[in-house]
Amino acid sequence: MSAPTTLAEVLASLPEEERFILTMHYLRSLSSAEIAELLSVPVRAVDAVIASGKARLSALLGL
Repeated sequence: MSAPTTLAEVLASLPEEERFILTMHYLRSLSSAEIAELLSVPVRAVDAVIASGKARLSALLGL
């Protein structure tokens, strides 16, 4: 199986929670606070997932 090369393939390869948070933040334009409220988690936890997810996306896409 080859490595994912499109954004859709890379997003599909992420864990569900990370994919959800990144999608809500970048594609639905929700703030960290709004996402945290939806998930009943601290804003810092959402911010951490966004930061690590962004780094993972960049690495997987070769950016």
